[in-house]
Amino acid sequence: MVAITVILAAVIASFVLGFGGSVNESVQAGVDVSENGDGTATVTWISEGTASELEVSVENVTEDDGTDDVTLEQVGDSATIQYDSDGDDSTISVGSDGDVQVTVIGIGSEGTRTVITQEEVTLEDQNEDE
Repeated sequence: MVAITVILAAVIASFVLGFGGSVNESVQAGVDVSENGDGTATVTWISEGTASELEVSVENVTEDDGTDDVTLEQVGDSATIQYDSDGDDSTISVGSDGDVQVTVIGIGSEGTRTVITQEEVTLEDQNEDE
């Protein structure tokens, strides 16, 4: 009985004194990745969770012609993904239409990085009708 009491006291003391605080937690956030009717896709940050920002990147599934990342800084921010555009800082331009892999990484306040979601979306050439 004394041994159990000593062990429990040691475990509780380690958490109270901060020894148990070195466990890394994964970053969590709510994200919506949706394909739009115009052949583009949108990534929207819908709930903060434990993330301080989100990094959105796209990897082309059929070719390896990677693109720039977009950083979402607060809930409600969104990024548009479309084929070969001259967009602004919230647009990711992809070198070819078709299926692409969208990856959203949550970044925590201490720099912890966790993949929030990876989804495949289909993009269409916006200039086909011209």
